[in-house]
Amino acid sequence: MSSDPAPAAGPRDPALLGQTLVVIGGSAGIGLATARHARAEGARVILTGRDAERLRAAAAEVGALGATAFDADDPARLQRFFEELPGQIDHVLVTAGHPSYGRLLDMDAEQTRRAVSGHIALAVEVARHVVGRVRPGGTLLLLGGTGARRVRAGLGTAPAVTAAMPALTAGLALELAPVRVNLIAAGFVDTPLSARLLGDGLDARRDELRATLPIGRVVVPADVAALTVHLMTNTAVTGATYDIDGGQQFVG
Repeated sequence: MSSDPAPAAGPRDPALLGQTLVVIGGSAGIGLATARHARAEGARVILTGRDAERLRAAAAEVGALGATAFDADDPARLQRFFEELPGQIDHVLVTAGHPSYGRLLDMDAEQTRRAVSGHIALAVEVARHVVGRVRPGGTLLLLGGTGARRVRAGLGTAPAVTAAMPALTAGLALELAPVRVNLIAAGFVDTPLSARLLGDGLDARRDELRATLPIGRVVVPADVAALTVHLMTNTAVTGATYDIDGGQQFVG
């Protein structure tokens, strides 16, 4: 048995060198964290977001190839954005949209449609534009959640959307092949969106999660970004749902 030391590993090439990532909803939170991680792995990034000022700051921080401010829920504007992209791209991440909570019977028809379209309809609309634009073997990555898997009063349409997203992802993976489609299901992530939703209750929620989560800490955007980049580079994965909630769904 040899006692010679193992050879030192040499420097590796950046995992996304020369590839282009589009982030729909990339001005803050998970989208911006993913743009940072992808840039560190050699990718070019193109960002979108609703808030033009915040988007400019994010684009400057990561040295984005481009940044376009618009509402992703506007189908015509979304189509124009993809038509104006500079050539073929490799990956698309959709983080736009957020859950809509409240009593179902208190929601009117328009509120219900908006709550559903914020995830399901947007995912399908983006998927239409992936065809012929994302290279074979590239990825469409969708963002969902785990928090509404346990149905409770007051969660609105969130449980229905949460249940539908894995099946939608699998269906899109079959229709878009050989482009790969995967779903990232997050629990609480410490983002500006979480701060807006929780308001004065944010610190209490952080403390509760630190005390109860199996990982002993709160999930942050960089955690989700690391998983997202992994799914871009692991070419054997498609049609799958990946949970990243620190074990939140098991402890309440």
